[in-house]
Amino acid sequence: MPQSPDNLPLALYSAAQVRELDARLIAAGTPGFELMSRAAHAIWRALRRRWPDAGALSVLAGCGNNAGDGYLVAALALRAGWRVQLLAVGDPAQLRGDAALARDEAQAAGVTIQPWSECAALSGVVLDALLGTGLNGAVREPYARAIRLLNASGLPVLAVDIPSGLCADRGQVLGVAVRAQLTVTLIGLKLGLFTGVAPDWVGELVFDDLQADPALVARQACVAQRLAGANVPRLPARPRGVHKGQLGHVLVVGGDRGLAGAALLAAQSALRSGAGMVSLATRGEHLAAAQARIPEVMGFAVASANQLRSLGAAASVWVVGPGLGQGAWGRSLLSLAAITDAPQVWDADALNLMAAGVVKMPGGGVITPHPGEAARLLGISSAAVQADRPAAALALARRYQAVCVLKGAGTLLADPAGQLLLCDRGHPAMAGAGLGDVLAGLIGALLAQGLPVLAAASLAVWLHASAGERLAEQGCGLAASDLCAVIRQLLLEQSA
Repeated sequence: MPQSPDNLPLALYSAAQVRELDARLIAAGTPGFELMSRAAHAIWRALRRRWPDAGALSVLAGCGNNAGDGYLVAALALRAGWRVQLLAVGDPAQLRGDAALARDEAQAAGVTIQPWSECAALSGVVLDALLGTGLNGAVREPYARAIRLLNASGLPVLAVDIPSGLCADRGQVLGVAVRAQLTVTLIGLKLGLFTGVAPDWVGELVFDDLQADPALVARQACVAQRLAGANVPRLPARPRGVHKGQLGHVLVVGGDRGLAGAALLAAQSALRSGAGMVSLATRGEHLAAAQARIPEVMGFAVASANQLRSLGAAASVWVVGPGLGQGAWGRSLLSLAAITDAPQVWDADALNLMAAGVVKMPGGGVITPHPGEAARLLGISSAAVQADRPAAALALARRYQAVCVLKGAGTLLADPAGQLLLCDRGHPAMAGAGLGDVLAGLIGALLAQGLPVLAAASLAVWLHASAGERLAEQGCGLAASDLCAVIRQLLLEQSA
């Protein structure tokens, strides 16, 4: 059966770390060819579950250990009565070690090895056993041409370990990559399978640990941790005698002319996520709409930083930036936030003004950039951010001494100490306006209720993404405010 995200391991590794783990397994007494055989059986099981009636298999094999897996799968398929063709991209004579043994076993089983050419006719399910996790530079010929023709074939594709051409560490397409419907990844989960554009190339993900000793795996360092139901932080249960003053006071600062909705969404989110009190500092002309929409939020008209000062003194957490704008009004309010000691969440135009050098955020808070804002904060292009999202998130956390929530597919969280977390929940239906404002208010509410900074950001990201997934079952057209009720329900389910 397909594995749900919560059934996958939590540890995420770099390609080098998985190779080290593989070497440890071999050193501990499991021969390399035995691991390769287990991998082939795991791939064959997944293939038959997904396409039980295909009856035909085309294997595209390169010259590394991925090719060895492919040769052994070809032998299994042939023995099961499937029509099998194995097309070698590169010289099979270059195979060494366990991969050469796999080639020889496939030939002994009756598999015919044919050289790949552009005229080769693929059929059935295609097994991508071309390139492995060690690829760093752009895919070269003839592999690039083989991948392009494979993608154009319209045939179902199973990728061995990782789609060829996808970077195992960064989730970046290295020039060209196989677009798989199913990826069977082995021994350890690779970080690059989960972030950036990777999910569109990976398809359904199946994991097999190849019967690795759990104690040995636990000793292997990892580069990041996935957020899942098993490890996501939780709010402590509320005692019966609790009162609103013990649940924090969130101050949302934003809503310049024409941008009132963003600040209202952040305030509504903070209120619905359990903050004891929520105040909104905004333009005076927005107060009537704010009070009509969310009368439980205390609305205040502020025209300058001086008017904001007394409000801020009463707040335990500030959420700054939703609808703030980049004009004189927003700059004035942000200048006060920059010298305030309360924990803060900076989003949207607060980040853009910080990137422009107007102010610097006090350390110890949370920044929530999307890739464009991250690029401005780092002084690089959005493409460069997306090419190495883990590095960008870590660099932002260090530079601004804050927990960084780098939004996007496979949202990443980094802290200044170098800890990296990933949330692989969420849905394309969440690509819409206002969802970032809801996230900012949610983080503020969890901080106000006493969670540490990284824990508050982690729980908020997971709740936000999980709520989006649940709402996406109803189709697209998701409105940001729809998330608030579902987040409340998820918080209730967590405490059950």
